[in-house]
Amino acid sequence: MALMTFKHELIFTLVISFAIFHMVIAGDPDILSDFIVPPNITFINSNFFTFTGMRIVLRAPPPTAFKVSKASIAEFPALTGQSVSFAVLQFPAGSVNPPHTHPRSAELLFLLDGSLQVGFVDTTNKLFTQTLHAGDLFVFPKGLVHYQYNSDLNLPAIAVSAFGSANAGTVSVPNTVFNTSIDDGILAKSFKTDIATIQKIQAGLAPKA
Repeated sequence: MALMTFKHELIFTLVISFAIFHMVIAGDPDILSDFIVPPNITFINSNFFTFTGMRIVLRAPPPTAFKVSKASIAEFPALTGQSVSFAVLQFPAGSVNPPHTHPRSAELLFLLDGSLQVGFVDTTNKLFTQTLHAGDLFVFPKGLVHYQYNSDLNLPAIAVSAFGSANAGTVSVPNTVFNTSIDDGILAKSFKTDIATIQKIQAGLAPKA
């Protein structure tokens, strides 16, 4: 019974979160038609405007690692030109969404359950942090490095995020810096350390087999 009540509350809060999309600054150009139909689609009906991919969030068991489920232009083509997208963020106890940026949109996060430590760094290197509780909202300005962390070692947290772009983009700071082709020597000089330390960090970020 408690599980059903939680699911009903989750559905209700997901619906509410859609209503806050217009509070997020749009980053997409205006379109000159009601909507855009991809070239590979010749017939549309109401199904084109419906996305069912979030059903798994309600049906699947809780994840064992941080998980983000997206409804962006890649998953939901009807969002093309509509300047909106959506994500559900699931945080097991003690998990983190590492520092990252969204180059094309601000992010408005709505915490549904649990607690989160969140923060972002502005262009003057000032850090803004907050501890969020269920029902709180927090905005991460467009393009700035930010993170979310569930510091509770016993309880999970779940949040939804609205974006003012159908394709906000995500640039992971750890992966972009250490898992690309930037020369190890350049990284060592940039971080004022040695190549062995850089390679150790890279090994830690490598996908697990």
